[in-house]
This record gives sequence, C-alpha cells and structure tokens, in this order.
Amino acid sequence: MHRNTLKLTLADEAKALVVLAFRNGPIENVHAGRRCPTCDGQAGISRITDAEMKAIMKNAVDRVYELLCLREENPKEYDYRIMRGSLYAASWDEPEEFPRTSFGYMLEGETRRKGNSI
Repeated sequence: MHRNTLKLTLADEAKALVVLAFRNGPIENVHAGRRCPTCDGQAGISRITDAEMKAIMKNAVDRVYELLCLREENPKEYDYRIMRGSLYAASWDEPEEFPRTSFGYMLEGETRRKGNSI
C-alpha cells in the first residue's frame, strides 16, 4: 500500500480487500437465500453448490486482479477504494497471525476434494 497517502495497517488493507473482492460479490446471493429447513445447522452438510463456489471464487480472483492492477496503474484510486472498504470492515475481527509457512496446505492439496477444481 502507498503509505504516504493512506495510513492503514496491513490488517485494515486485508479486510478492505475482502470487502471489495469477496463480500460484495456472488456470495451475497448465496447468503441472501433461504435456509434449508432440513439441514440448517448440521455440520458436514454442504450448502454451496460447486457451480456457486466456482462463481464466488472466480469473482474474487477477478476483483483482486482488478485491485492489484489498479494499485500499479493508479495508486491514489487504489488507496481511495481501500479506505472505503476499510470503513465497511471497521467492526470486523482483526486477522489472526499464522506462521508464514501455513500456506503450504493449499499447495499440497490437503483441503481440496479429489477432482475438484475452481
């Protein structure tokens, strides 16, 4: 982030990126839907279809890409959008600290179902 024009922490920036790239996307359609009366609250029951998950993740990637391009091409506009997103997320919990090696699980495929792709 361009700290000379915007004084936010990395946690603020992370939450703003989630607002801009994820929260205000297709996940809202899933979230706004009716709850399943049969499976509501049951652990282990999938409530998001593969097609919905693909749309959610595709949108998030597209928005993050857009924001990263904006950061390079128009830093002031990027800072403005991050500032606006951080206002929306101001009451959210702070991110937890994880060891920098914690991303390895995604690369090793431990959390992915066999044959599933985004």
